[in-house]
Amino acid sequence: MAGGGRWGLPVAAAVAALCLVAQLVGRGAHALYFHIGETEKRCFIEEIPDETMVIGNYRTQLWDKQAEAFLPSTPGLGMFVEVKDPDKKVVLSRQYGSEGRFTFTSHTHGEHQICLHSNSTRMALFSGGKLRVHLDIQVGEHTNNYPEIAAKDKLTELQLRARQLLDQVEQIQKEQNYQRYREERFRMTSESTNQRVLWWSIAQTIILIITGVWQMRHLKSFFEAKKLV
Repeated sequence: MAGGGRWGLPVAAAVAALCLVAQLVGRGAHALYFHIGETEKRCFIEEIPDETMVIGNYRTQLWDKQAEAFLPSTPGLGMFVEVKDPDKKVVLSRQYGSEGRFTFTSHTHGEHQICLHSNSTRMALFSGGKLRVHLDIQVGEHTNNYPEIAAKDKLTELQLRARQLLDQVEQIQKEQNYQRYREERFRMTSESTNQRVLWWSIAQTIILIITGVWQMRHLKSFFEAKKLV
């Protein structure tokens, strides 16, 4: 019984830590769909830490007027994907098919812009209709295919869980570094704004003093000219 009491607390703490890790990294993957027109471009902003892999999976559907439903797109319809980093440098720019997968790795932390639009050379396939795009973006450790990793490296279930935990901890460290970077930028912006406000207040005070002195001298000269003083 003594041994069970001694080890019960660390096990409970480990379980609590695993739950916390799962909550912190649970937002690393999300899926959505949207509609675009023939020449419309749709962009998304994704905050990504540095040295982080991002995988995007998409598939397209065309609106069929006869069926009054979205049906799978024809193979001739393609999607153009462009990704820019926070410095507006192009990270990825490539033409894909009606269904595909794109991958890139961030080299600077910050807001990355992911834009998609249909190819303009085959617009006759649209016929003025709508295009529905299903997009699934995975960031960080969510990009890992753990069943494939376990089969390739012949990992036991415990070893696989440990691998997942290590990847999650690494991703949390990257997120924390990015949050510290954002806090540092916010602090520098706040200090710069406060300094500008201070100098503006000093300038206003000096202008008021100079204006007051000039008015007093002007009034004194006026009274002396009128021989009132």
